Amino acid sequence: MISSDFHIHTCYCDGKDSPENIILQAISLGMKKLGFSGHAHTPFDEDACMSLENTEKYKREISRLKREYQSKIKIFCGVEQDYFSDTDASSYDFIIGSVHYVECGGEFLSVDDTPEILSRLIHKCNDDPYEVAAKYFALVSDVVNKTGANIIGHFDLLTKFNAGNKFFDEHNQRYKNAARSALDALLKTGRPFEINTGAIAKGYKNFPYPSREILEYISAHNGRVILSSDAHKKENLMYEFPKYEALAKSLGLKVIEL
Repeated sequence: MISSDFHIHTCYCDGKDSPENIILQAISLGMKKLGFSGHAHTPFDEDACMSLENTEKYKREISRLKREYQSKIKIFCGVEQDYFSDTDASSYDFIIGSVHYVECGGEFLSVDDTPEILSRLIHKCNDDPYEVAAKYFALVSDVVNKTGANIIGHFDLLTKFNAGNKFFDEHNQRYKNAARSALDALLKTGRPFEINTGAIAKGYKNFPYPSREILEYISAHNGRVILSSDAHKKENLMYEFPKYEALAKSLGLKVIEL
């Protein structure tokens, strides 16, 4: 069974808990490895990411906690590097490469902040959600090259608010073509795709990122996956990992741990 989690947010960005409280929770769960992944600074939207000052504080604290808890758990200092982040990620232990924003009409808007912001983004893109999807997946296709990612973050984050196909049909051919183009590019990198349970824990979805259809495509093309909770509070560490580890293996996917 999986005993590690490498997508964790703390109070240094938009998480609830301190790194040390998360570590104590991880130890209580019997975890062997814990990877912190604060949101890298993004200049046009500082609400959810680490400030430049907090970035340095985060690095120092994780370094201290690595030493303090080294006999109990192996700790990694990572970063979730957005496509548009403006800080150097080369010093981190690992990098999750993600896309949270799409630019349209000269404005960068988040695909996962609120349904209202997603609706505004679609409106700015000619009221065409498939134009948004094309722009989003074009960025995703390049995320490993742009960020140096070891892990591909929540591949279809665009679907966060799309329960019941509220904004677009995920089986529409334009959507599928855009997603598969990105998948084909990323599969060539050999980097693992997250099976990310964060939106389930928050009540937005009843299935992880990415969709089952996308997981089947990854499996058919010999891709790899890694379980990630995208936890923003300590109670969500390794959220529903046994269930989705079993599902991944039933689909023939190779599940890895860093």
